Amino acid sequence: MPTRRRFLLNAPIAALAPGWMLHAVPAHAQRAGGTPGTPPAPGAAAMHRRPIPSTGETLPVIGLGTADTFDVSPGNAAELAPLQDVTRQLLAAAGKGAIIDTAPSYGNAEAVTGELLARLQGRDQVFLATKIGTTGRDSGMRQVRNSETALRTRKLDLIQVHNLIDTSTQLALLRELKQQGVTRYIGITHYTESAQDDLAALVEREKPDFVQINLSVTARGAERRLLPACQAHGVAVLINRPFQDGALFRQVKGKPLPPWAADIDCTSWAQVFLKFIVGHPAVTAVIPATSKPANMQDNLRAGYGRLPDAAMRERIAGLFA
Repeated sequence: MPTRRRFLLNAPIAALAPGWMLHAVPAHAQRAGGTPGTPPAPGAAAMHRRPIPSTGETLPVIGLGTADTFDVSPGNAAELAPLQDVTRQLLAAAGKGAIIDTAPSYGNAEAVTGELLARLQGRDQVFLATKIGTTGRDSGMRQVRNSETALRTRKLDLIQVHNLIDTSTQLALLRELKQQGVTRYIGITHYTESAQDDLAALVEREKPDFVQINLSVTARGAERRLLPACQAHGVAVLINRPFQDGALFRQVKGKPLPPWAADIDCTSWAQVFLKFIVGHPAVTAVIPATSKPANMQDNLRAGYGRLPDAAMRERIAGLFA
């Protein structure tokens, strides 16, 4: 599978679709924040932030997922080193409330996250989210306690019902835990469009603090009913699978950015894909997963500069229609 770095370095000047002329992004599109793929330098404008509707607390729009990428041995120094760099970059660029999302089902990801935050002394800066993905109240409670141990914290910022597993039981448990101060927010998650009608119904009925769903330039089902429901009922939205598990990079292999990418301050396809998502007004933040520091830098750049309006979002989507 070609890497994102290889796409960016080796892309020839070619058309993405018949009749559509492309050119390399001009030098003036490389903003003062630094070279393409790096966050703005210290002292530059802060990353965009969005409010959590239920409280008004703001979060940076680019966070970090840990599925697959953080499932390494907590004691393996060679495997931890790039993940520590990834996490350090997130903390430096995102500021207070930097989002890290994990889950018990992600193998060692919770334990690795806890280890890295301890090393970096970053727990107080992070908005730390995990999940319950089991059936039965007692089993759900055990997962929460195990997550607290792995993440080295006695209070979580967000606990979510993972993939709608035993939703009514686990939502009731989460409401209790929120009242007890174990978690500040509660939510529900899924990663497929087929679940989005069920999620919309839950948003309308239960009004959780957060919903976590998939959205990308080629998977826009959430825009039909679910995102409007979140806006109407004051529910924050986290976005997973922004690159369609790498499929979007395969689609743009060998193709440079359109010249108008500079109008939204993008210097890479990753930034275009992420800004397409953040440009939707219902989205609170997007949480791409990566284990590569260079990719983390590239992703973070999407949190700065101009964002696409509705017309520009459609222009981006039109490239893949």
